[in-house]
Amino acid sequence: MTSVTRLCGTKSIPTVNGQFPGPRLDAREGDRLVVTVHNHMSRNVSFHWHGLRQLRNGWADGPAYITQCPVQPGQSYVYDFTVAGQRGTLWWHAHLSWLRVHLYGPLLILPGLGVPYPFAAPYKEVPIMFGEWFKADTESVISQALQTGAGPNVSDAYTFNGLPGPTYNCSSKGVPDTYTLKVQPGRMYMLRLINSALNDELFFGIANHTLTVVEADANYVKPFTVSTLVISPGQTMNVLLTTSANPSSQAFAMAIAPYTNTQGTFDNTTAAAVLQYDATTAPSSAQNLPLPALPRYNDTNAVARFTSNFRSLASAQYPARVPRAVDRHVLFTVGLGTDPCPSNQTCQGPNGTKFAASINNNSFVRPRSALLEAHYQRRYAGVLMANFPTTPPHPFNYTGTPPNNTFVAHGTRVVPLKFNTSVELVMQGTAIQGAESHPLHMHGFNFFVVGQGFGNYDPINDPAKYNLVDPVERNTVSVPTAGWVAVRFLADNPGVWLMHCHFDVHLSWGLSMAWMVDDGPLPNQKMLPPPSDLPKC
Repeated sequence: MTSVTRLCGTKSIPTVNGQFPGPRLDAREGDRLVVTVHNHMSRNVSFHWHGLRQLRNGWADGPAYITQCPVQPGQSYVYDFTVAGQRGTLWWHAHLSWLRVHLYGPLLILPGLGVPYPFAAPYKEVPIMFGEWFKADTESVISQALQTGAGPNVSDAYTFNGLPGPTYNCSSKGVPDTYTLKVQPGRMYMLRLINSALNDELFFGIANHTLTVVEADANYVKPFTVSTLVISPGQTMNVLLTTSANPSSQAFAMAIAPYTNTQGTFDNTTAAAVLQYDATTAPSSAQNLPLPALPRYNDTNAVARFTSNFRSLASAQYPARVPRAVDRHVLFTVGLGTDPCPSNQTCQGPNGTKFAASINNNSFVRPRSALLEAHYQRRYAGVLMANFPTTPPHPFNYTGTPPNNTFVAHGTRVVPLKFNTSVELVMQGTAIQGAESHPLHMHGFNFFVVGQGFGNYDPINDPAKYNLVDPVERNTVSVPTAGWVAVRFLADNPGVWLMHCHFDVHLSWGLSMAWMVDDGPLPNQKMLPPPSDLPKC
């Protein structure tokens, strides 16, 4: 635990090596990383290497009670894994309760030695992590929300690399609370953007500058240029920023602000940072800098326009290996619901109920032991059920008037998949408790985003419009507000892999599931054995 001061308040927060945000990890494609975690806190913890495929090696993936028991206080665990066939910007974060609000850092993977980027080499590369800062203790915030059934209290500020900046009270006194990026005129910088915020998708822009997107979730994309982008929690994006040869000012504001359609409260603030030309001068005060024009907080059309730009390179060197034939068609409804209020309690959720969240009306129950161990030992009884519904149990007008009964079912259920099954997954948003966007993250795999749209998915007409030529490859995709997204992936990584909403409030309410992928017939298609220091529950 480390004392950190933000917004005129000091609190003790969990940190890695005393740093907030946590240390940056640099690797190269093909490198082996060995990360030893010693837990000096009084609570359990585990770490996830977000976006790394962890081939056959779920033991290093990190979500607590899915691929490992958490690392208990005073205990240690070694994450030992190889970066295979991936390069770009990823990140690491804690994966238990809401601990990742403070425990996160960049994981930057350079191409193999001598392998150039498929775009002009930047003069400099800078990781920028967007986050949230709560004055309150976040573990108390979520524990109180789960008890009362209400939506949790929202953050007090957004942050650039842990700094809230001058738009917040108490942040403007002096420069140390403001992130400043010093640049030279007429140079190209690569900003490695990471949204590590707990519960918010974010718009980002730099006043008087454009950004060229060249990569998403550590996959190269066909470059496209925008003045504003939107990035969901869990997503990463590499953007090229070419600085002006003759800037009209010495400094410009960078800003982030939320995108949301929630019917509840949200942190409706804007955080600012400074793009500073001419590093020889003293840093400019960001107080008086005009902010970039960001879309309104609920501008779903702006999000859809931005999202429609993404395409894989689909080149000879970086092919888009999207499955053409599909073995399994799966339809997930994704959204909120309710639980009845216990008889001895008053609840503050919708109409006196408790908030819940589900996929196909199943709200995920966290097991007491790790699913991956159960699968490896073929010891499923009392741990998990392999009967997760792959179609909605009660079809209805998903984006129209919600049904009268919004209660969800509960269970630790998984979808079993034979090795090398090609899967088409359509994720359909629902309007229960209000339609909103849901950033879904898949562990162990990338997937190809072949189609998306608003309203209810039409299995007859929508597949004809799929992009099977150069669809973007990602590990986190947002199900559009009152809409759907279709993805395809090949189940070629044996193990148990979590898939969940990257809004931690929705994850806490049960918006997750797991894929259980069998071993293949060949030795190099089977799960590796567990390490000897695997934590015990």
